[in-house]
Amino acid sequence: MNLYRAGVAGMTTAVVIALTACSPAQSEPSENVADPPATATPSAPAKPVRKPYTISFGGDVHFEGVLRRRLDADPRTALGPIGSVLRKADLAMVNLETAITTGGTKAPGKEFTFRAPSTAFTALKAAGVDVVSMANNHGMDYMDSGLADSLAAIRKTRFPVVGIGKDAAQAYRPWRKTVNGNRVAIIGATQVLDDHLIPAWTATDDKGGLASAKNEQRLIQAVRAARKTADTVIVHLHWGTEMAGCPNPAQRSLAPKLVKAGADVIVGGHAHILLGGGYLDSAYVNYGLGNFVFYSGGGITAKTGVLTLTINGRKVMKDTWTPAQIQGGIPIPATGTARTQAISSWKALRGCTGLARVPNAAE
Repeated sequence: MNLYRAGVAGMTTAVVIALTACSPAQSEPSENVADPPATATPSAPAKPVRKPYTISFGGDVHFEGVLRRRLDADPRTALGPIGSVLRKADLAMVNLETAITTGGTKAPGKEFTFRAPSTAFTALKAAGVDVVSMANNHGMDYMDSGLADSLAAIRKTRFPVVGIGKDAAQAYRPWRKTVNGNRVAIIGATQVLDDHLIPAWTATDDKGGLASAKNEQRLIQAVRAARKTADTVIVHLHWGTEMAGCPNPAQRSLAPKLVKAGADVIVGGHAHILLGGGYLDSAYVNYGLGNFVFYSGGGITAKTGVLTLTINGRKVMKDTWTPAQIQGGIPIPATGTARTQAISSWKALRGCTGLARVPNAAE
């Protein structure tokens, strides 16, 4: 029995030695060289689920006169109580109608020129504003040196600004932000420029300036490009006729072109008074947000407010108007009966716009 076991053991040892001799040097254990399972190929990441978000818009903002004194006293409170409305939204935007500079040379032939220090961005951020457009007829009030100062302040503060740049590519470039799974792209441009300043103020491929909506093809190109990679495309325009309560022919001509190019929301101002808003097919258009943080003697130019849109992808689900009255240069939200009446008056402004109350409907 012992001899039998010894013989078997010897044969086993011989087989092991033979197998070892036939194996490659430094071989790995068999479990580490097996073919990987088919499920090892990485799968594409799941697309984020979109949920509705809100974006609030205020009108024209500068920091002249009493507003400059408020800014110098404390930028964090310079916009007053309207900040409580802006901060409630997921995003908030205004038109910054001033050069950001303390120097420069005034633009020739202009009756009114506006400028403010870079603490204007501090004030806007503190009030809940996320992005501004500087594409307007005061964005380069202090010409090329003011433009250089404005761009330097934007770089230093890293505050999001559209509609202005070192060249056309930067001026027409959208600001992008993902909110509740929605990829939002916002473009700024101006349809209003003093005739004698158009060449000097318009951004080109090799010159800094503003994004001009007078160059319709360039603006349409920017909208089409943004459409390819965004869920919501918003165009903020400086447009309209001062003190005219209905959209002018240039506005009525441009809006459908931008909608056809892919814009979902078109908003803006310039007229110093409120104009109506509503739907152009499935897109939402507001023709005039009026003054906002702006010196005003009262009357119709002091009527203001915040437009808040609820959006999911390309669908503008709801518009909400929060009325206010400019007092001492800042918007004071309306309350009580005054608020109710102001909302009704704002809704009535739609009457001369040709816009619908609901998508794809005519009134």
